[in-house]
Amino acid sequence: MDFQQRIDADIKAAMLARDKDRLNALRAIKSAILLELTKEGGGTAGISDEAGLRILQKLHKQRAEAAAIFHQQGRTDLAGEEEAQARVIEAYLPARLSEAELEAAVRAVIAATGANGMKDMGRVMGEANKQLAGKADGGAIAALVKRLLAG
Repeated sequence: MDFQQRIDADIKAAMLARDKDRLNALRAIKSAILLELTKEGGGTAGISDEAGLRILQKLHKQRAEAAAIFHQQGRTDLAGEEEAQARVIEAYLPARLSEAELEAAVRAVIAATGANGMKDMGRVMGEANKQLAGKADGGAIAALVKRLLAG
């Protein structure tokens, strides 16, 4: 079962279970998939796993940021909805790396690229983002790369 079929099946299950938050999150995923398909020239070929991962990461980040804004404004009801949808979307993302695992992975990328200073940060970031896509936040990767290359 590919990514799109899995989302469609989960939408049906959420409808039957009358799970409003799950259904809203899954509909947002499906909408983003359809937008991606039409953006790239249309067709029924579907999207790649990498594109699906990017969509999920973007949607998760949007929900988390919206929840934070709602908390700042004292709108806990709306923040709760966004957090619930973020949890649903997070279930489709790969497991996040721990801090130690992330540091080990970044050190391995630095060793593999032969980087020895801040001038090599772009090369290290490119490779690290490719290898760690979906497993770690880009900001956390960048901060760690900067710290390791500077020190």
